[in-house]
Amino acid sequence: MLTATIENVLNRGLPRSPRAQQLCAELAGRRIAIEAPAVARLLVESTGISLRITRGSLPADAEVIGGPLSLLALGSAAADEPLSRSEVEVRGDAELAQKFRELARLLRPDPEEELSLLMGDVAAHRIGRLTRGALEWTRNAASTLLRDLGEYFSHERGDLVSREEGEQFLRGVDALREDIDRLDARIELLKQRLASK
Repeated sequence: MLTATIENVLNRGLPRSPRAQQLCAELAGRRIAIEAPAVARLLVESTGISLRITRGSLPADAEVIGGPLSLLALGSAAADEPLSRSEVEVRGDAELAQKFRELARLLRPDPEEELSLLMGDVAAHRIGRLTRGALEWTRNAASTLLRDLGEYFSHERGDLVSREEGEQFLRGVDALREDIDRLDARIELLKQRLASK
């Protein structure tokens, strides 16, 4: 059921993107496995004109393995982050995996558009606007809470130093380190002069 829904959503996006259609044709007959250990293993296969998604343990040309959140993060703007932090492992044909990843990014559904198919454009737009507003409020609230906690622990309790004090301390440490390096160089130069006399 879930695989059929994902398949339908992705295939609906194919006609809207010429690059996605081109990639789908290039990947005809190729298969990639997306695995979240102990959760699921999905096989994504290109037929040349659409994608087919199934569950199972059939062999694949490439495998992408990682935690569910790390796999979802591959489709985000900072998609290389999970790969660079080794949260996601790619086995097999890495170039093929990259092409499937590009295809997935091109076919990433617009939630508001998908919702409009069920409820109509006006209701979907209002829900989308409400959701975006709630997410923005949450981000702002979290940012304010962290800033306020930092100020409380630095000014009220004295457990932490403020950012300005910390930066000033680090600048002082850097200046002291440079002064010591210069002094060490001068001492070495004086030793060499005394040794040559």
